[in-house]
Amino acid sequence: MKLLLLEDELLLKESIEEFLLAKNYDVDSFENSDDAYDAIFTTAYDLLLLDVNVPGEWDGFALRKALADEGMDIPTIFVTSMSSADAMLQGYAQGCCDYIKKPFDLIELMLRVQQALKTNCFKSKEHVICLPENYRYDLKSLTLSCDAETITLTKRENDLLNLFIKHRNQVVNFEMLYDLIWDNDVDPANVRVQINKLRRKLPKDLIKNVYGLGYRFDCQ
Repeated sequence: MKLLLLEDELLLKESIEEFLLAKNYDVDSFENSDDAYDAIFTTAYDLLLLDVNVPGEWDGFALRKALADEGMDIPTIFVTSMSSADAMLQGYAQGCCDYIKKPFDLIELMLRVQQALKTNCFKSKEHVICLPENYRYDLKSLTLSCDAETITLTKRENDLLNLFIKHRNQVVNFEMLYDLIWDNDVDPANVRVQINKLRRKLPKDLIKNVYGLGYRFDCQ
């Protein structure tokens, strides 16, 4: 998952960035809102961590509003020393998903980041499906990726993955596969071969056999 951190306290910025990198998050950090704003328009971020009192054209609240006005509803956590009830209300009014008051423990930050990503994954980009192990599938571009690397799929593999995602956590029976993917003209052995090829390009155990019925795509 790719995060943007806006924090003008250098030591704190470095501490947060190093901690999150060690937890396998991809982090871009900035000290002023102008640079952060520019980066957001050129990079697809999964979550923003914004301090409020920062240098630049916008404070953290105003930056979140400016992005929303541009139609960019990116999940956001405010990380700030502004601890009053009015400040918190202002933060949530701007559409943040969490508000962390300084000082805080880095473990707490990580837990809140995890929760925000889990809660907002499907909301923030409905056409981008988040899968385990940092895999993502874009239903618009039909692109499977892991971190920054694109994984090539054949047309058949794309058709299968689309079907599994649309019926995730449900049994996709053999009849559905034969009818929707192969128009009923297929050797069952070929179906197994194609599904096994797709499995090798996905996180382990994502596609499970359901004995005698078909397959289930386990994705929360």
